[in-house]
Amino acid sequence: MTFQKEPPHKHGSVGRSAIVLVNLGTPDAPTRSSVRRYLKEFLSDPRVVEIPRAVWWFILNLIILPFRSGQSAKKYASIWTREGSPLRTHTAAQAQYLRGALGERGHQDLTVAMAMRYGSPSLPDVLSKLKADGAERILLLPAYPQYSGTTTGSIYDAVFQHYGSVRNIPELRFVRNYHDHDGYIRALQHSVLNHWEQHGRPEKLVMSFHGVPKRTLLLGDPYHCECLKTARLLATALKLTPDQYVVTFQSRFGKAEWLQPYTAPTVAQLARDGVRRIDVICPGFIADCLETLEEISMEVRHDFEQNGGKEFHYIPCLNESPSWIAALAEIAEQHIIGWPTQMPPSQREQLKQEAEAGRAAALQLGAQD
Repeated sequence: MTFQKEPPHKHGSVGRSAIVLVNLGTPDAPTRSSVRRYLKEFLSDPRVVEIPRAVWWFILNLIILPFRSGQSAKKYASIWTREGSPLRTHTAAQAQYLRGALGERGHQDLTVAMAMRYGSPSLPDVLSKLKADGAERILLLPAYPQYSGTTTGSIYDAVFQHYGSVRNIPELRFVRNYHDHDGYIRALQHSVLNHWEQHGRPEKLVMSFHGVPKRTLLLGDPYHCECLKTARLLATALKLTPDQYVVTFQSRFGKAEWLQPYTAPTVAQLARDGVRRIDVICPGFIADCLETLEEISMEVRHDFEQNGGKEFHYIPCLNESPSWIAALAEIAEQHIIGWPTQMPPSQREQLKQEAEAGRAAALQLGAQD
């Protein structure tokens, strides 16, 4: 077996610690070729599609990619921004703000990077760069609050496959889930309450999670249970009664049965039943993406209004909200305990005093102006 070449070792150098925030992925551009390349990588993962490889190869390459790539490219174009893919933009910003939040908590000798399971920047490329930069301890932080073999499990696969060809493997830690983490639930609560403070309350709150085949639940995947626990905790935090919210699952693919109830039919039925206003939040996504901005805010909104609904509100993902960045820092900090990332308390207090003195001087200067 051939191993990757190790970077030159510098005696006396101090190994660094790093956190990698890993999201699903996104095409590089909203074009047919870019989307096809992305979908091929994504849908070729046996964690994502559990169909015999030979059968799936023909379905994927002869049916899905030739027809779906162009359709998906149009959907991506409808949400693309000047900065590029919303998913990549938000994930990069979250990593940057997470670095700052951890720095404020005293973790100075710490690198925070972002990677994509599919597409770029690829997880193997990011891990290789961290190694070249001297990272000897790496925490993998998935952008999936609820564990599923189709998502978090796939990240594990990619990490283990990458290090299968590395001679000197760094210390690795993984965040498995945070579906019931107090900070995460609190951030969701703040997001909803802030929206209601500005726009009033709906008749029904719809909590829409990404769907997976029902077969995965029957085979032991905990995703469905963790989604329901998140929903229950959020409803409790919002003081909602069972008739004031509903949990649904979106993004069905293929003819097999997926987790139910499905989002689009449920929303359409709510409208037909006379519900005039619904608010929809997607707790399973920590960053806005195609599934939230196009599928929910556009397609599901259309379904609701076409069936008689009058007022549809999409509550954005947590993105870079201060409460979420604080929660993300809490989650990360709990998993890097024992790593040499914090400066001595005396030095931290000195920097704190210097920062406070700087702010006071700036305020005094502003008052004089």
